[in-house]
Amino acid sequence: MKNNTFTFVAYITKEKEGFTALCRDVDVASEGLTLQEAKENLTEAVSLYVESAIENNLPIIRPVPQESDILQRDPGAVVEAFHVKIDLEVHAYA
Repeated sequence: MKNNTFTFVAYITKEKEGFTALCRDVDVASEGLTLQEAKENLTEAVSLYVESAIENNLPIIRPVPQESDILQRDPGAVVEAFHVKIDLEVHAYA
C-alpha cells in the first residue's frame, strides 16, 4: 500500500447567503454557510470525486469548462484561494 497525496487549488466566492467553493482542476463545487464550511464541504466532495475516478479508471484531472470558470468570468468575486489536499491509500488488486 502506498499513500498518495493530491493537491489542487480551489477558490471561494461570497454568495447572497453563504459561500461557494470551486476546485477548477476537477470541476467540483460545493457550498457552505460559512467560509470554513464551504472549504470542508469542498474537500469532502473532491476526495469522493478522486476516489471514484481512481476506482473507475477515469482521469482525475477534469478542468472546469471555460464558461463556468470564475477566474475567467469574474476574478474579482474570489474572496479566497486555498489548497485542497487529498490523502488516499491506493490499493492494487490482480
